[in-house]
Amino acid sequence: MGRKPSNKPTSFDIAYLAGVSQPTVSRALRGSRSVSLATRQRIEQIARELNYSVDKNASSLRSQRSNTIALLFFEDPTPDGANINPFFLAMLGAITRATANRGLDLLISFQKMEDDWHTRYQDSHRADGLILLGYGDYTLYEQRLNDLVAAGTQFVRWGSVRDDNIGTTVGSGNVAAGRLAGEHLLGLGRQRIAFLGQADEHYPEFADRYHGLNEALAAVGIAADPALQADALSSEEQGRAALRRLLERGAEFDAVFAASDLIAIGAMRALAEAGRSVPGDVAVVGFDDIPAASLTSPPLTTVQQDLVAAGELLVETLAEQIEGRDSRNRRLAPKLIVRASTTG
Repeated sequence: MGRKPSNKPTSFDIAYLAGVSQPTVSRALRGSRSVSLATRQRIEQIARELNYSVDKNASSLRSQRSNTIALLFFEDPTPDGANINPFFLAMLGAITRATANRGLDLLISFQKMEDDWHTRYQDSHRADGLILLGYGDYTLYEQRLNDLVAAGTQFVRWGSVRDDNIGTTVGSGNVAAGRLAGEHLLGLGRQRIAFLGQADEHYPEFADRYHGLNEALAAVGIAADPALQADALSSEEQGRAALRRLLERGAEFDAVFAASDLIAIGAMRALAEAGRSVPGDVAVVGFDDIPAASLTSPPLTTVQQDLVAAGELLVETLAEQIEGRDSRNRRLAPKLIVRASTTG
């Protein structure tokens, strides 16, 4: 605390001017939430005035960290061949900003679920922790998560937030989202609501959304009809095929809640091909609010997930683990975005 500033600025000089300890300066410049916002801002301002920059190599040697986190996208078939869900691509900007604000580097990698990605990252020490986006069939993904836990790997994933989660999870309130969609459609007088999405243990986020829809129906005395549920994964073609199956078996419905916007867009195509108007004959609600949702004809009513908050929480939660602090599951509140696919 009594050290005077030297010609070449150091973290000790910043500590002297800020009236704090040198470890506090180090934590603040890493973006640690263990330092109050006011103190962090004061330290950052002094660092800027001194033209101080962090020596990442020296810092890494002292902490035995790479100061890098890895973001792993998992294969998710798309019509354009990119094989990355557009919802996760939209989240990328928020994750990038959040890591930059903490002075961390971000390694972005595309993985196939059948590859040994879990072994590769936990053995290579290329990153201090992992953010996992997308997973396909959860029953296959689950063993990889158990392997990461057993190896002591720091990771956080985006997914369904439940009491029995493996590792730490950040996700939307999917049951609440299903209720929102159901209540909206019921409020418009729709009572035969079909659900498009595989709603079982293989896809727990979709299952939670279906559960929420059924809760909304039960609240007004309507029993869920299994004949109005059709399996579909998150692609336009699967949504189109699922809607066609409902029509082929003569199912009567006046609304559709799709487990993703891509499924909803495919369903709207199938309805148009069958001569059914949206929303006149069938109201449609999607999920995610991807950029394409506002560009459909008619524009798609959907449940929005807060991408900015999601990205920030994923990085914050992983940073807590890396810094040895307790981390917990986080659940984000969904928001219904009403457009012409339900209101005309």
